[in-house]
Amino acid sequence: MIGIVMFFAALAMLLFGFPVAFTFGAVSIIFGFLAGILEAFSSDETFFEGLQYGIDMFAFMPHRIWAIMNNTILMAVPLFIFMGIILQKSKLAERLLESMGYLFGELRGGVAISTVLVGSLLAASTGVVGASVVAMGVISLPVMMKYNYDKELATGTICASGTLGQIIPPSIVLIILGDVFQVPVGDLFQAAIWPGLFLVGAYILYILLYSYIKKDAAPPIVIEGAIGSKTQQVLNALKAILPPLVLIVLVLGSIFMGVATPTESAAVGGVGALFLAIVYKEFSFKMIHSSSLETVNITAMVFGILIGATAFSMVFTYTGGDTIVEEFMLQLPGEKWGFLILSMLAIMVLGFFIDFIEISYIIVPILVPIAEQLGLNPVWYAILIAMNLQTSFLTPPFGFSLFYLKGVAPPSVKTMHIYKGVIPFIIIQIIVLLLLTVYPELFGINRLL
Repeated sequence: MIGIVMFFAALAMLLFGFPVAFTFGAVSIIFGFLAGILEAFSSDETFFEGLQYGIDMFAFMPHRIWAIMNNTILMAVPLFIFMGIILQKSKLAERLLESMGYLFGELRGGVAISTVLVGSLLAASTGVVGASVVAMGVISLPVMMKYNYDKELATGTICASGTLGQIIPPSIVLIILGDVFQVPVGDLFQAAIWPGLFLVGAYILYILLYSYIKKDAAPPIVIEGAIGSKTQQVLNALKAILPPLVLIVLVLGSIFMGVATPTESAAVGGVGALFLAIVYKEFSFKMIHSSSLETVNITAMVFGILIGATAFSMVFTYTGGDTIVEEFMLQLPGEKWGFLILSMLAIMVLGFFIDFIEISYIIVPILVPIAEQLGLNPVWYAILIAMNLQTSFLTPPFGFSLFYLKGVAPPSVKTMHIYKGVIPFIIIQIIVLLLLTVYPELFGINRLL
């Protein structure tokens, strides 16, 4: 039971705010040596021989770290992060929101709909949740507040739209899950498109219904500064949308057509983002320097967590924790449905408290072998997990999107407004997750191998 105790010890330390990578590493070392000492005592050996067991166990860590550093799939992570940061600094979100606002502002709930559409475009071009939420919070939230939009609707729309980058490719979480499941990332990207678009449509439908039922929640407006005819506004919107759309087609199309690997297409995306920065007249070497530093910081965080999680999973497996979990899951009533329900609930509950990276590298590797034994399609199961992890960005009290928006929201927008605003969107995500679970054929995915 040492592995199970170790898991809850790590979870408790995370809840107390200890750094994630160091928490996994420290807990692994402590419990790894504890397991070695207990094994020595059970065999009537000495304390020092138990310490030697622990040293022998961690002797494999350099080989595991070397394997991580040579993983070509994970090379796409820093490249896509760099692409997203460059596009963020190119003021892509500002141009898209301004153009969409002109087009849809006169509709009831039009600015909120524009926010969802821009969120989906940002998801497919940048994939950086924090940047998307902050950009839309800075630009569209003041407009909605100025025209007396319902605060809960406005904040919920921004938070939910910003998290679309978790499911709409190119998504960092899909790259990570592709590595964990050992399935082609391109297959995950293709499988995630329809669920992502379905989610966008569900958000827009909710906004339209909410605005129709509650007339004063999202009044139609005329964006100040709108010039020219409607035709001219459409042309201006196309000018803002087409460049990032071409980049999206180049990046994803090269993967889907088998022309390039995800890593190669990520490199193309980085070069394309630099080209767009030149087109938008935002390019500078200072921007390249700051973007590179941000990329290194985020990438170092991801790989630091991965190394700590690798040590954790190694000790967890050595102590037999994975066997206990596997036996428990396989004995659940309903076989694969019992496993699906419990695993999805576990991931959703953990998403209230810890980040998607920790869940991807600690929880998911335990579940993958069980899913294989039950004959579940790994692509389908990975998409279910990705959709579930997207919800973790919205769930109080530790949803990251909530913190990002609160950091840029005006004082009149309280934390409770944001918490209440995201609840309908969380419900929508759960409904889509259920549809994807019960009727995967609607999204072009098979349930079984």
